[in-house]
Amino acid sequence: MADTEQIASVLRQAVDRGDVPGVAAAAANRDGVIFQDGFGTRDTATGAPMAADTVVWIASMTKAVTGACAMQLVEQGKLSLDGDIADVLPELGHVQVLEGFDPSGKPRLRPARGAITLRQLLTHTAGYAYEIWNADIVRYQRETGIPGISSCRNAALSVPLVFDPGTKWTYGISIDWVGKAVEAASGLTLDRYMRDHILAPLGMSDTGFRIGPDQRQRLAKIHAHAPQGFVSTDMEVPQEPEFHMGGGGLYSTVGDYLKFARMVMQGGALDGVRVLKPETVAVMARNAMGELVCEPMKTAAPGASNDVDFVAGMKWGLSFLINPDAMPTGRSAGSLAWAGLANSYFWIDPARQVAGVYATQILPFFDQKAVQAFQDFETAVYRTV
Repeated sequence: MADTEQIASVLRQAVDRGDVPGVAAAAANRDGVIFQDGFGTRDTATGAPMAADTVVWIASMTKAVTGACAMQLVEQGKLSLDGDIADVLPELGHVQVLEGFDPSGKPRLRPARGAITLRQLLTHTAGYAYEIWNADIVRYQRETGIPGISSCRNAALSVPLVFDPGTKWTYGISIDWVGKAVEAASGLTLDRYMRDHILAPLGMSDTGFRIGPDQRQRLAKIHAHAPQGFVSTDMEVPQEPEFHMGGGGLYSTVGDYLKFARMVMQGGALDGVRVLKPETVAVMARNAMGELVCEPMKTAAPGASNDVDFVAGMKWGLSFLINPDAMPTGRSAGSLAWAGLANSYFWIDPARQVAGVYATQILPFFDQKAVQAFQDFETAVYRTV
């Protein structure tokens, strides 16, 4: 068994310094799980301890799971990567592009040029934006009364595009539409499809859109910054949603999510259970956005996210961020990664067969100290393996 004290030490130090209220993390190599633990508190109001089995909101780490559901349906011929998605979701056949606002404040819209594809939805090149990083969408929602995506109301999906499909990259609600495509192609609700075809086969019993009674006993609070330090909040994804947020609605544990990461790392199978074909995972792990580049995410909602600047050359797969060059932590070129709004992060390194999951529960996103603790964790994992 690897000596994991160095991994534990960097996480414990982050808590001791007050950089995060609590953190849980897990890591694996080709032989299996090498580390899984929690430090600090999951609720600063009660002092309840953070543990390896603490339940956390993984937010946009949901996207990769929803993407895997969609790719299963691509394998079966029920979805097409490059066909018009309106064949499955007719409402996406007449989307509009927001070009600004007239002097009275009314949105200026025009029909989109070109069809939306599943590939574009999975790579964030379809034209959909999140209000958190797009002031025009914030204004559009205000002018029209359309709710934000975190409301999990169907009306939230009716925002316009901010550019024509396939012409740029911007981070947005596209994978919520992928969830709708999974439902349309499978005839099942997203939560049921995901449970039956991804979560249950992989033994991810603590992962789902609904927080069960047992999970609630282990649930971490999302914390905000205050002058006196971290303050726990009651923020929670709606538990009776109109639609399941395929882009950000899941709750999980670091150990559960590591099972998903290991499945991807190992080419679509875990512990003898195959959920994706090796060739499908290979496609998911490649640049799927061509010459387009990831644009910096400048916040339009400072309480929800800081600015996020990407390392030059970052690409998007189906649906992962891919680093084209090796990283100082030890992560190989061509590895897969992404994150969740409350400062949870993961990476999958197929070349070195290393994967890790890290979760604290803090807003705003891309908290400098939380990110540094994640990088220290990742570096310690590579030094251990």
